Amino acid sequence: MKLVEARITNFKSIDDSECIRFDDVTCLVGKNESGKTAILQALHKISPVGGINGNFNILDYPRKGYTKYRAIHEEQPAVAVQVGFELSQEEITAIEMDLGDGVIKSNVAYASKNFKNVRQWVINVEETATIKHFLASAALPPDISNATSMSSTCKEALEILESYKDDNPDIEIAISDLRKRCNPTLAGYIASEYLDKYVPQFLYFDEYSVMPGTVSVQYLKQRRDNNQLDCSDQTIIALLSITGSTLEDFENQANYESSKAELEAASIGITDEVFAFWSQNTQLEVEFDVSQANADDAAPLNSGTILHIRIKNNRHRVTVPFDQRSRGFVWFFSFLAYFSQFENSKSDLILLLDEPGLSLHAKAQADFLRFINERLAPNHQVIYSTHSPFMVDPNQLQKVRTVQDIDNRGTVVSSDILNNDHDTVYPLQAALGYDLAQTLFVGPHCLLVEGPSDLIYLQILSEVCTCNGLESLDKRWVIVPVGGADKVSTFVSLLGANKLDIAVLMDVSSKDMQRIKKLQGNGFLGVNNLIDVGSIIGAKDADIEDLFNLEFYLKLLNGAYASELPGGLSESDIINANPRVVKRISAYFKENNVAGGYFSHYLPSVYLLHNQKELLVGLDRKSIEFAASLFSKINMLLLL
Repeated sequence: MKLVEARITNFKSIDDSECIRFDDVTCLVGKNESGKTAILQALHKISPVGGINGNFNILDYPRKGYTKYRAIHEEQPAVAVQVGFELSQEEITAIEMDLGDGVIKSNVAYASKNFKNVRQWVINVEETATIKHFLASAALPPDISNATSMSSTCKEALEILESYKDDNPDIEIAISDLRKRCNPTLAGYIASEYLDKYVPQFLYFDEYSVMPGTVSVQYLKQRRDNNQLDCSDQTIIALLSITGSTLEDFENQANYESSKAELEAASIGITDEVFAFWSQNTQLEVEFDVSQANADDAAPLNSGTILHIRIKNNRHRVTVPFDQRSRGFVWFFSFLAYFSQFENSKSDLILLLDEPGLSLHAKAQADFLRFINERLAPNHQVIYSTHSPFMVDPNQLQKVRTVQDIDNRGTVVSSDILNNDHDTVYPLQAALGYDLAQTLFVGPHCLLVEGPSDLIYLQILSEVCTCNGLESLDKRWVIVPVGGADKVSTFVSLLGANKLDIAVLMDVSSKDMQRIKKLQGNGFLGVNNLIDVGSIIGAKDADIEDLFNLEFYLKLLNGAYASELPGGLSESDIINANPRVVKRISAYFKENNVAGGYFSHYLPSVYLLHNQKELLVGLDRKSIEFAASLFSKINMLLLL
């Protein structure tokens, strides 16, 4: 079974979550107190691992309606959660072998659980398929078989067979077999015999589930025997169970060596798995030991046998109690220990992770996100909540659900990530921004340009030069639009500090030039790495647009602004003395209030991008040679 949807109602901060759709990995994003934890807790109670914490409590009903609901709770228990499970083909086949081909009309079955903790199923079945299936194998007289086949429900079929039984043993057998599967209903039989067995188990893990550094063996044993284990206790029990050890082994000192050997072997295996996805500190190990309690310690650690879990740092050659080490490592290791107990379970497992890696560094959160996608998701569905941008995969935003607590509505979940308040979508915005930055700076050689129009021109001119047998821009350069000349110094500092090779191609003011020369003095920008287009075309000041013949560039301009300039601009219209064509055009737009007085450098480049085939045939040879000279000068920097 696979969880495909859920709807949570009347639970804590949730009046009605509306329909939540789930993928193999689903990320619930929302600010603190938005209701993310309540969603995971409600899902967990459908079918919790080990049956622990699986009951709804009437006190979890929203307080604003609690008094009224309490009066009707016994007779009309409210539904807290309804989920939709998609049956696998293997599961459907098993049901059809028992009840007939086509008995399952929909491959999605719905389970609900109310505040009386009764789980109910709804599944769409075709009863005539079951009637046909049973008649095919029943040894009935043709007339009885034909009469029964006309039934539209199992109840009708049973009534017909009952009317014919007359001590005929074959009819009695048919009645018995059909009644077993259809009394009281066919859907009820499928639910009890199949769906209850197929339903996935939900494993819930949060910050309170991490292991402690020291444990009283006798006290933990007592809590286990009295069914009083909390989340932290369960993690310890999980670690012991995967080693084949029990708490009783530590009470018997004769088994000390074998128990410790088993624990050490398990810790090595789990620690190795941690470090496959943990890049923060590879010098850590987990060690286990036992001792007799110190009477001066606080209860329950003041009596009996004490199990010690410690972290060893091989770099410093010291150990410290497990729960006094890095909180992030403690959480990661605890989760793996707890998860490993159930990983090989025969039933499907759905992992509910509440703010996983909250104490992890940003890089470690990225490691854990990789762990989810590579280690967990191939075998188990994962639903996790977060408000950290580093726990959001920018390439999988379709798997993100936003969670908001809305006035007069309570917690609401949405797959529309754009239709939310700023605080809710901030982690998504931050994740996209971080990913964009990583994408831009992925190359070791960065060519900074002012804006996206420069990027378009350089890419197109580079292709033109290649087609004409001239030097084009080396593929190793990553072109980075910085969003304006005023941001040059900031980007140079950022990239230079990361030991990347940088070149700057743009017209900069004297103020910006002073900042850049200072950066050159600090070693962030090479002496020759500021490229001046003017030096290529023999002008004092120039932009990349000045590489083009004026007639050609005006063709781009007039095409881009055809509606604002119905007659088009000519050379005689832009007689401003400024040598830079974009400055002359900007002055014309402002003086004549064209396009609101603002000229966008970007629009002519987009016009060229969309109409390359028709326009580039008119590009003159001199412009192409200017571009080749520019690329040659830029590429020379790779040799320095």
